[in-house]
Amino acid sequence: MSESESASAADLVPIRALLEASGLPTSDLASARPEFAVIRERGQVVAAGALQRYGSSALLRSVVVTPARRRSGLGQIIVAELERLARASQITRLILLTETAAEFFTRQGYRVIERGAAPKDMQESAEFRSLCPTSATCMAKSLTD
Repeated sequence: MSESESASAADLVPIRALLEASGLPTSDLASARPEFAVIRERGQVVAAGALQRYGSSALLRSVVVTPARRRSGLGQIIVAELERLARASQITRLILLTETAAEFFTRQGYRVIERGAAPKDMQESAEFRSLCPTSATCMAKSLTD
C-alpha cells in the first residue's frame, strides 16, 4: 500500500519534471509555493499533488501520477491526503481547474462550478489568470459535509 507524505525541498525537482512531462503548469511554482504531498516508490516520486491556500478555500493543483502507475489508485490517495491536510488547516472548500481529469475528480466528489464562483483572490492567481485556459473545467468540493 502506497502512502503519501509531505514533499521535501529535494522532491521539487522530480515533481517539476513529472508535471512538465504531463503537460501541467510549473512556471509559477516558485512564486506560488504550493504545499505538495508525494508518494514515493523505491525512493522515486511517482505521484504528487498540491494545495495553494486562499483564506478558507484552497486551490487543489498539480495532481499527477507517473504514466507507468496511472489507474492504480495513486491519484485517489494523493487527493485524499490533500483533503485531509486541508481539513486539518481549517480549509472548508477545495477548487481546481482541469483540462483532462474532470471524470476522475467527479468520482472523488468534486462538482463543476462556474469559474467566477471561485474566491476573488484565487481568480487572481497565475493558475486562473493565465496558466489554465478558460476552456478548463472548474470544480469544487465542500469539506464541511
